Amino acid sequence: MTVSFLSSRDFNRDPARAKRAAKQGPVFVTERSKPALVVLSIEEYERLAGQSRSLADMLMPAEDLDFPMEFPNAMPGFRPAEFD
Repeated sequence: MTVSFLSSRDFNRDPARAKRAAKQGPVFVTERSKPALVVLSIEEYERLAGQSRSLADMLMPAEDLDFPMEFPNAMPGFRPAEFD
């Protein structure tokens, strides 16, 4: 794995360069010589993030259930904001 660094100026001028470098490893984009963000390939992101499953998916048993299972609302009392 190769770690690369690009200034934000170089990143803005040539984003394809960051894409190519991200295939080899993480690309740190810097602002004033300090890391501001990291560009990763989707494969590396998925590896780091793990499988993109919801909590409900992870809690469900592997075999079929003989009864229906529903999950309660995770945010009771939540209501959308009203804009007037």
